[in-house]
Amino acid sequence: MDYVTLNNGVKMPMQGFGVFQVSDADLCERAVSDAIHVGYRLIDTASVYGNEQAVGRAICKSGVPRDELFIATKAWISEMGYDLTLRAFESSLHRLGLDYLDLYLIHMPLGDYYGAWRAMSEIYMSGRVRAIGVCNFEPDRLIDLCRNVTILPAVNQVESHPYTQQTEAMSIMQSLGVHIEAWGPLAEGRNGLFTNPVLSAIGCKYGKSAAQVVLRWHLQRGVVAIPKSVHKDRMIENFTIGDFRLSEEDMSVIAAMDTGHSTILDLHSPAEVERLYTIECKI
Repeated sequence: MDYVTLNNGVKMPMQGFGVFQVSDADLCERAVSDAIHVGYRLIDTASVYGNEQAVGRAICKSGVPRDELFIATKAWISEMGYDLTLRAFESSLHRLGLDYLDLYLIHMPLGDYYGAWRAMSEIYMSGRVRAIGVCNFEPDRLIDLCRNVTILPAVNQVESHPYTQQTEAMSIMQSLGVHIEAWGPLAEGRNGLFTNPVLSAIGCKYGKSAAQVVLRWHLQRGVVAIPKSVHKDRMIENFTIGDFRLSEEDMSVIAAMDTGHSTILDLHSPAEVERLYTIECKI
């Protein structure tokens, strides 16, 4: 397992497992149990996913020592604000059945996220979360936040995959000491990623699938990735990327696939922002 050291010295696994859109409790619990059995130690959830309790049950039943796991969750838009975020953290911790979190994130750069950050900073200083960070903060929002807070975000979780590579954003994150984490690291299977001829051709050279090539690409770029699957065979496939290394030529070929814009979530779209505000936590 490869790890990255965050700006506060905490080590975070680079291969993680996400549970976005796994709303069925039994299915989610089984998926997380399978993922931990496969070898994943970073588990990423969120209050708005409505599956924190299922994730918590899987963690409890896993038999893996708590200090070997890295558990992350997020506060939603409706949980932004100093008092709201303090309550949201306690609620997430209760649903997960944990005494502390490894990473707590602001889910969207919307609402009173400055008030939320004050609350998260206090929680961090209390030792009940090992690191705090943000999601979906584009460079302008991230720079603004970093210039106005005492405790810098350790992580910025953003859409990142071969079609949306975040190259400039990554450079800015690095300059700020904020580590990139990719959601949708396999582009949610959109635009034919799993059968893409470029990725498939690279995979043929190593006896690997297009998905394995992409996850290896993330790893070599220093990007933490959290692919999702409810199928154990796919989890195993996604996790088995430590036995090969992409050449510089392969990396350059994949770099040429970048569209330079988001292909899943466009926070510049008024309609998309309005849609996000209609989503409530499924608690």
